[in-house]
Amino acid sequence: MTSAGASVVRTHAGAVRGRREDGLTVFRGIPFAEPPVGEARFAAPRPVAAWDGTRDAFAFGPPPPQESGFQGRTGVIDAPMGDDWLTVNVWTPDPDPAARRPVMVWIYGGAYKLGHSGSPGYDARRIARDGDLVVVTLNYRLGVEGFARIDGAPANRGLLDQVAALEWVRENIAAFGGDPGRVTVFGESAGAGSVASLLAMPGAAGLFGRAIAQSVPGPFFSEDLARDIAAAIAAEAGLRPTAADLSSVDPRRLTAVGEALGPRMREFEDRWGMVAHTLTAFSPVVDGEVLPTAPWQALAAGSARDVELVVGHTRNEYRLFAALGGQLGTITDAQATAALRTFGPGPGSGADGERAYRAAFPDASPEELYEWVHSDALFRMPSLRLAEAQIAGGGRAHVYELAWPAPAYGGALGACHGLDVPLLFGTFAADLGLMLFAGVGSSPEAEALSSRFRTAWTAFATTGDPGWPGYDTERRPTQVFDTDSAVTPYPHETSRRLWEYHDFGALPLLG
Repeated sequence: MTSAGASVVRTHAGAVRGRREDGLTVFRGIPFAEPPVGEARFAAPRPVAAWDGTRDAFAFGPPPPQESGFQGRTGVIDAPMGDDWLTVNVWTPDPDPAARRPVMVWIYGGAYKLGHSGSPGYDARRIARDGDLVVVTLNYRLGVEGFARIDGAPANRGLLDQVAALEWVRENIAAFGGDPGRVTVFGESAGAGSVASLLAMPGAAGLFGRAIAQSVPGPFFSEDLARDIAAAIAAEAGLRPTAADLSSVDPRRLTAVGEALGPRMREFEDRWGMVAHTLTAFSPVVDGEVLPTAPWQALAAGSARDVELVVGHTRNEYRLFAALGGQLGTITDAQATAALRTFGPGPGSGADGERAYRAAFPDASPEELYEWVHSDALFRMPSLRLAEAQIAGGGRAHVYELAWPAPAYGGALGACHGLDVPLLFGTFAADLGLMLFAGVGSSPEAEALSSRFRTAWTAFATTGDPGWPGYDTERRPTQVFDTDSAVTPYPHETSRRLWEYHDFGALPLLG
């Protein structure tokens, strides 16, 4: 039922009322699972209870409890407080069941400990309108609630939330004008790590036919490592790493326990290795059940051969984190050596990783080596190798790189991590876009590249063709997005060769 300003759609759980905005009908804060509190705390998501009457879907659902660190979020989020975190939002050109438009489902990033689908930077109106398709964004549990490996709870609860949201899409999206048989999942950073996980999860099989992974993070945890990290987190509050103990702490206060470990993570370097030098103690866990194997091994074995994939990264991934840490222009040779020994490729890394990088880049400055090894280890090589694993498993993949530099600060941030998000959504004055386009804002060049990004993504969701050739291991065609975009051989052949035999997979507990 549609009126001039509102539309009512009946989902399996009950009717929801959306509003007409800028040529689209938008529904916000639709629950896809019961609030994960009380008896449902630390459990797999449970089906949402049906409701009577019509529920107004005008405001985003509450953000999931999360740490207070840098989130790249600004502006007012139109969301109430509460426990109903597990909600979806829908942008549709027309909620007509006969429309059968392609569907894109966005999974936000944030180091598996931050994020909210209601953030202004994830306003999907331009994607839905320009691509003439339906866009869904979703919330999932974060941090301790979603990813800590604790006794008495299933692993990867945040990923299980994503599966539940995709099941909601399968069951309900036709009523919003979408085609449940043409679903594309897409996400950036931890959202891309989630997409990679979904490609490997038996529980997600058949829920989507295409996937876009933007800057896939390398760290995935083994069961032993994840349990050791969870024990350290719980110890910060004097608790055991069990669902029973942690349930005694309010979810919004429990985030502080995970946050308190952050400054002390390097104390655990002898057990956690490179994880102790990253920004998060959370990651998908290769538990053998929810996530049977790491994505690279799963895809190489054919787990997603029937799913079409786009995967890529930005050119200067790590420069954002160096800037946020006040490190730009300050890196010493000793710091470069430490980074090369921690993150470099090779068995056990250490001096082998350092020697390999210094030999491969003999003229690089300490700062360049520092940035390059972080970018390669944490995002660029995991992304490239995911494409190669998909091809090895009999599937198809397209590879891209964003090389266009963020315009703020005279271009000093380069094509840094996260730049693809405001370009894709066209949200230059919100969230991370406010920083990366600071003092500059949108420009004809930025708008043109933004349109090119959206066109590629929505064309892929519609037809399976993003507009450039599929990747292969001989020619290695890669779409490079820049002022003058072009298809070239993969641009970082030296790094690719350095990492060619590195085993991306579940990180072990070292001691």
